[in-house]
Amino acid sequence: MPERTTPPFRADQVGSLIRPAALVEARRAAEAGSLPPEELRRIQEQAIREVVRMQEDIGLRSITDGEYNRTWWQRDFLLKLDNVTQAPSRIAVRFHTAEGVTERSPASLTVTGRLARPRPIFVDDFAFLKSVAKETPKVTVPSPTVLHFRGGRQAVDAKAYPDIAEFYADLAAVYRAEIADLAAAGCRYLQIDEVNLAYLCDPSLREHVKARGDDPDTLPMTYAGMINAAMADIPADMTITMHLCRGNFRSTFVASGGYEPVAEILFNTIKVHGYFMEYDSERAGGFEPLRFLPKGKTVVLGLVTSKTGQLESRDTILRRIEEAAKFAPLDQLALSPQCGFASTEEGNTLAEEEQWAKLRMIVGIADEVWG
Repeated sequence: MPERTTPPFRADQVGSLIRPAALVEARRAAEAGSLPPEELRRIQEQAIREVVRMQEDIGLRSITDGEYNRTWWQRDFLLKLDNVTQAPSRIAVRFHTAEGVTERSPASLTVTGRLARPRPIFVDDFAFLKSVAKETPKVTVPSPTVLHFRGGRQAVDAKAYPDIAEFYADLAAVYRAEIADLAAAGCRYLQIDEVNLAYLCDPSLREHVKARGDDPDTLPMTYAGMINAAMADIPADMTITMHLCRGNFRSTFVASGGYEPVAEILFNTIKVHGYFMEYDSERAGGFEPLRFLPKGKTVVLGLVTSKTGQLESRDTILRRIEEAAKFAPLDQLALSPQCGFASTEEGNTLAEEEQWAKLRMIVGIADEVWG
């Protein structure tokens, strides 16, 4: 099969990478006031230069900054909007591991007034990444649905937004502005990190949504409309993908359930060009929902887990790709880890070298399968 010249690539990645210890220590020192901000920036930029070279050296064509400038995958973006603050979550979240279940209520976000974007958010970070990457620089942003899902209608100020449709419209508008500035800076590969459509495939989380007064059957279409509005003005040569995630915090996960409840909307209503889909365990269900994939779109199969350091069997990955190809053409498939390796600065519970071993394996298998 021909090599891809535009993203998503046959061997791709979700985005975040384990932070080196020196960077984590520098951030903590800066937060404590013992390291000047300009010194933290210097340390971050040097770490990004090094991690970019490592990605390119192993053969990746999709290059990220590892989210080294962030502490959390979503808060570093959404808290920079006017009138967005942290608040206790209205949903009790059960974090699952092989050892058991821990129930937590991570901080949610509250909208206290009309939304606005006072200045570009990730544009400077992208500009630096672009300046040091030889291959295609990729930027990740949290889905706009994150600002609604955990708190629901109660987390959006009723005086500012008596009609919730106005909230969705304003949220899409601030995303359009950020995406326009990223595009003007040269970004042509953007990924939306979407957890809530996957959460709405989990029966227990659907019940939580019902209990707080939202309808889990209509939310996917509402969210689809907002996401489409957010990226309505992208340049013709810009690729936008969506990562579907069931939770990723220090190797735990939140949701289970196959993609069937949202598959048709996901593939045929949301106007992204590709999908990074978790398929590293049985909690993701089968490949049958891929039958809805239309021509011209790509699914990047997340068959390699980012949650443990154990390297998957090459033969198992090859067999799983063959299984997926029964429901979607092989030419419309690609391979990646199931999620990022460090959605927060703590990272998942594996070593940096184990992370690189998995990425090297993905590059090798993709070369073998797609050429």
